[in-house]
Amino acid sequence: MTHAGSRRAFLRSSFLGGTGLLILSNPKLAFGTTANSKLHIAGIGVGGQGRGNLDALAGLGENLVALCDVDQVRAGDIYQKHPKARRFTDYRRMLDEADADIDAVMVATPDHTHAVAAVDAMLRKKHVYCEKPLTRTVREARVMRETALAMKVATQMGNQGSASDGLRRGAELVLGGAIGEVREAHVWFDGGNGPLERPADTPPVPATLSWDLWLGPAEARPYHPSYLPGSWRGWRAFGSGIVGDFGCHTANLMFRALRLNDLWNAPRSASPAPLIVRVEAHPSERNVEGYPSSSRITLDLPARGELPPVKLTMWAKEKPPVDLMLGYPQQGWGDLLVGAKGSIYSECPWNTRFTLLPENRFTDVKAGPPQVLPKPTGHHREWVQACKGEGTPFSPFEIGGPMTELMQLANLATLVEGPLDYDIVSGRILNNDRAQQLTHREYREGWRLG
Repeated sequence: MTHAGSRRAFLRSSFLGGTGLLILSNPKLAFGTTANSKLHIAGIGVGGQGRGNLDALAGLGENLVALCDVDQVRAGDIYQKHPKARRFTDYRRMLDEADADIDAVMVATPDHTHAVAAVDAMLRKKHVYCEKPLTRTVREARVMRETALAMKVATQMGNQGSASDGLRRGAELVLGGAIGEVREAHVWFDGGNGPLERPADTPPVPATLSWDLWLGPAEARPYHPSYLPGSWRGWRAFGSGIVGDFGCHTANLMFRALRLNDLWNAPRSASPAPLIVRVEAHPSERNVEGYPSSSRITLDLPARGELPPVKLTMWAKEKPPVDLMLGYPQQGWGDLLVGAKGSIYSECPWNTRFTLLPENRFTDVKAGPPQVLPKPTGHHREWVQACKGEGTPFSPFEIGGPMTELMQLANLATLVEGPLDYDIVSGRILNNDRAQQLTHREYREGWRLG
């Protein structure tokens, strides 16, 4: 390790300087609530994970003023808990009719409707908390990031491990040089998905479900119970598979510790040269309806300032070679950064803890760089405080957007043969027209992004 003074200076420049990687300056909004007032929050998608988010926000003393869900049965208990909140089935109508009453919006719908709802809210200058992954497509992820920056609203992606001491300390150690220069990283998931085929039968839509609104911008298709309530995650039309669903959790430490967000924040000239990520997937099968049963996806990531290029390999159901573990047990989930002096490994899907390898070389973690990141106060609390002009969220869309963009790029690669050259500057795949078309998709009439 270097001298303590130089370590501290390096960390401060890495975390608090111009990179925007881990903590961003407060937007200092000219609108919204004050620090001592309560936020008026609307919820879009209030069953399932949305219920937990709203319980957390209400538990902080904030007001829930409007609730929207397309499934009245799934949303029933949250309606009963907050009888004064206005109820809606179409978020567009809610944002129109209750605009003056809403300061902030929580979005926890299926992935394919995250972007349209969140962007609509941000354009109305509402702060937004949105579940991970931020979006279903590569292009949507870029628009989410760009809109958050343009509107200067407080945002937070729902990867709750970001509010753990373990993740923050692990990132500090890597950036402080504890494991040396990192050129290789692996992220793996305990399972895959599997090919799917659209059902042929067309059972009736439940009376309590607004199927057309549930579809949102996705291509029209008949209702079928194989799509919901939770199985939508395995369908490409609606969800993001295991890589997209958990990538923003399990790759969180890797993304932050390697300062990958710098790739999106690098200064651009008037005519910037392409900044290429090369991605290639080796799936067990290529299926347009579902995700592979297993896959290995490599991403060649360019240098970030003084940090060297990195080869990242993501594994679904498969795992990296066991000898990389340096004798430590390999678990079903993993986030492993291989450095010149050692490695850091998190077996927790949410990256809330880590181990330095080999263990006998890192007996005293306290000898590492000093703590410079703020102590977590709670994932939802950080967002609420930022909405009121206090502090900054730790997982805003400026970080969650690029993280999601990489996960969806990896998903996209499992549909096409050969390597893809993705330009971070333009957001385009330069060497495969079909793949470029897959970075976004046409919305149904009545739905738009921005």
